[in-house]
Amino acid sequence: MYWEQKVEYAALSDIGMRRRNNQDSYVVQIASDRGQWEDRGHLFLVADGMGGHAVGELASKIAADTIPHTYHKSAAPTVEEALHSAIVAGNAAINNRGQQNRDFARMGTTCTTLVLSSRGAFLGHVGDSRGYRVRGQRIEQLTFDHSLQWELLKQGRMSPEEIFSREPRNVITRSLGPEPVVQVDIEGPHPVRPHDVYILCSDGLTGLVVDEEIGTIAREFPPADACQLLVDLANLRGGADNITVVIARVGSAPSGVPTDSSPPDHHETDGVLGWGWLIAVFLIGIMFIFGNVLIGIERPFTGILLEGLSVLAFGGLILTWLRIRRLSLEKASLPAIVPGNPYRTASARVTTKFVNDLATLEYRLQRSAMEEGWNIDWPEHNRWFHAAKTALTERRDSDALREFARAIHVLMEGIHAQRRQRDLTNRWGVTKPAPPRTSPPRTDPPSPQPQADDRV
Repeated sequence: MYWEQKVEYAALSDIGMRRRNNQDSYVVQIASDRGQWEDRGHLFLVADGMGGHAVGELASKIAADTIPHTYHKSAAPTVEEALHSAIVAGNAAINNRGQQNRDFARMGTTCTTLVLSSRGAFLGHVGDSRGYRVRGQRIEQLTFDHSLQWELLKQGRMSPEEIFSREPRNVITRSLGPEPVVQVDIEGPHPVRPHDVYILCSDGLTGLVVDEEIGTIAREFPPADACQLLVDLANLRGGADNITVVIARVGSAPSGVPTDSSPPDHHETDGVLGWGWLIAVFLIGIMFIFGNVLIGIERPFTGILLEGLSVLAFGGLILTWLRIRRLSLEKASLPAIVPGNPYRTASARVTTKFVNDLATLEYRLQRSAMEEGWNIDWPEHNRWFHAAKTALTERRDSDALREFARAIHVLMEGIHAQRRQRDLTNRWGVTKPAPPRTSPPRTDPPSPQPQADDRV
């Protein structure tokens, strides 16, 4: 990566729908000049605090204050050494603070830190907050969850189905603060290519939004809009925890300089038929043509036999491909942890199914807003909603995705206004709700589009 490459970034932290305080913290530090860039690069951090009341909030704040400061002041000669020592210092600071007050004992936080530097991307990681990279049409998880489920998967003694049906998801095995010493994972350096998108997020997002959706949204939207839609989507699915997202998109390489020419990751060819499949189809086609020729030269029995065998072989080939694809999709639904990096990957392509799901979600939310009289900017909503319906009808999935996202956000503002009104009512006894801005529109639900042409 080069200093001249611009980085477009955004961050958003939300309390969620069920929490009373936000225990997440984040940091974005862009190098101010070439010297700082060459020395330490750009830094991004997400921390998810754990503990009752303000304890988790304090732990994540200490991490967000200590780690970047220590990292930039470190005398370590390399990025990875400076990053490691900074996270260790963050753990010591949280642990020392916890020992000074009984109420703060064993407070902790997760921490995932990304550095984009001249040597590539480095991640320092403790806990189950995650770091992703979207490259091309794939999203790749670059960090290992320090959770009970992932540790059991790593041991390989139980099947993924057993682990994810029996073991709790939110039990983490490593965090900053509870112990004086912590093991820190440093991943990288990963080569940085133009237009790579990096995502850091707390488990308030990943517990409710799957990797494919995260990758699609981060790929299709500018960072600020992507952060907003991801938070909105997590809140609409329950918002059980605080939600924090940091997204950084790497710009084009400066003209006249070489770019990383390493071959594409093998995952990028997922879904593409290999040479073996093409050769098999070619041979089956030759067999069918030869059988047809034999029928034409008055050898019907042999010709029909060859044609029948070729049809059976082609049918078997299709069934085999469908089975492999089904197994691949089933495998993708659970973390398939592999040694090294990335730990797992998924498609980041827009699919008709995802757009249809978003359309259904938007329509249900819209009906709730109309029935309950939320304070909605209906003209603004109606503009985006009808544009989304038109795009969906014309099978412009990417455009439909963007317009539905805008319509959903207008409705989400109504939800947040309702929550603020409820809080005022509970605190001060204010009971009169704000009137709606205009009369709600009369709308019909968008018609789901066929999904056979999903670009996956």
